[in-house]
Amino acid sequence: MSESKDHGHDHPHGHGHGHGHAPHPFQPDIEDGPITEHMVLTRAVTELMIEKGVFAAEDLRQKLEYMQSRNPGLGARLVARAWTDPAFAARLIEDANAAAKELDIDAGVVEIRALADRPGLHNVIVCTLCSCYPVMLLGNSPDWYKSREYRSRVVREPRAVLAEFGTEIPEGTELRIHDSTAELRYFVIPERPAGTEGWSEERLAEIVTRDCMIGTALPKVATE
Repeated sequence: MSESKDHGHDHPHGHGHGHGHAPHPFQPDIEDGPITEHMVLTRAVTELMIEKGVFAAEDLRQKLEYMQSRNPGLGARLVARAWTDPAFAARLIEDANAAAKELDIDAGVVEIRALADRPGLHNVIVCTLCSCYPVMLLGNSPDWYKSREYRSRVVREPRAVLAEFGTEIPEGTELRIHDSTAELRYFVIPERPAGTEGWSEERLAEIVTRDCMIGTALPKVATE
């Protein structure tokens, strides 16, 4: 069994991701629930910036609505195109932000790196200090992603954690854990499953879930 970690945490984490609600298999800590000092400070600074005319409340509302419109279907389109177009897959791995623009997908200004699974290698993403996450491609991060249990355990016992998601990784497959930062986010290009030959990009995108692009699940093809 080979398990490796890609860590890069020597940065302050100051960002305000939205968070979805996907409780299985990890529930958020109590620290994720109550109003914190940072939340109060963020609200106070926001109100001050509006009062000073740095930006308008309407501009903020529109920006928040735009961020809330991001969803895993955007990342799934990138994966589906990569599965059907090797040249695009190479460009996606080289520069995910630029490749996303080819499909008119806004990946944002923070660097996003695509991690391609292959036979013998399975990638998983995490943010061990907080919840850095490719929101622009996957939408709001699930609660379990930012839970202390997931953040601490997936780097120590990833095979066991994935098993709790119902994802069994063969013993001979290397598990590579990638630790996101405020300056760098990741998303996974899972292996294309057998039985999807000849499928359209639209149909392929339907089997690419959010958890597949985090690395805690695998694309599944329904059997009749």
